[in-house]
Amino acid sequence: MATFVLVPGAWLGAWAWEGTTRALRERGHTVLPVTLTGLGERVGEATPETNLDTHIDDIVAAVDQHGLHDVTLVAHSYAAAPVTGAAGRLGSRLERLVHLDSAPLAEGMRMLDLVPPQVAEQLGKEVADHGEGWRLPLPRFEALGSFGSLDGLGEEQRHLMRAQAVPQPFGTYEQRLTGSVAVGPGVDRVLVACDDFRTLLEAGVPMLAFLDQPPWRRVDISTGHWPMLSAATELAEALHTAVS
Repeated sequence: MATFVLVPGAWLGAWAWEGTTRALRERGHTVLPVTLTGLGERVGEATPETNLDTHIDDIVAAVDQHGLHDVTLVAHSYAAAPVTGAAGRLGSRLERLVHLDSAPLAEGMRMLDLVPPQVAEQLGKEVADHGEGWRLPLPRFEALGSFGSLDGLGEEQRHLMRAQAVPQPFGTYEQRLTGSVAVGPGVDRVLVACDDFRTLLEAGVPMLAFLDQPPWRRVDISTGHWPMLSAATELAEALHTAVS
């Protein structure tokens, strides 16, 4: 059985993994869903200084505090950035790296590099106008669909997301990834691709081509960009398959 550390994307906390966590535990796995500083139940810890380094430290600290080894580290969406940084620091404690509808960042990259300049400018305006200059509110669902497919998110899931999501500290998007991002050659690498990422791969996007080549393995799920909410049990099955 595997030891999963689940790291959610922007605006989300450990709460988002509830269904997937339960299903994985029923299969006998050890599961630690992580809430990063300023999100979920830790919303009160957010400050204008909360940045990417803060979230990298959070992940490493979670592994340290629980004494975990042979870790399968799962990164959903935004979490690719801090997970990439944390993976470079976990050394022999990391057994497997799983990117869920996401890809590892290169050293020196930041989240804002992944969107067109006009989108980055609009995000900055949202932060200035509605986030006190340092927080990015969850967009309306009409706008959120531009970040990823909403397929599978019914009224119940959307209500939960709207009720539980909190503004993302924008420093996590602005700060560039520094330090070692290399993982050992023995670390297993898995991509769990939902509809968005599968479409990008099938379109042959050059910067993602490496994800369809060894040492990467791929497991597909037919759902939108938030599978822990839209297809929690199916996601657990995909993760179980990835470690089997």
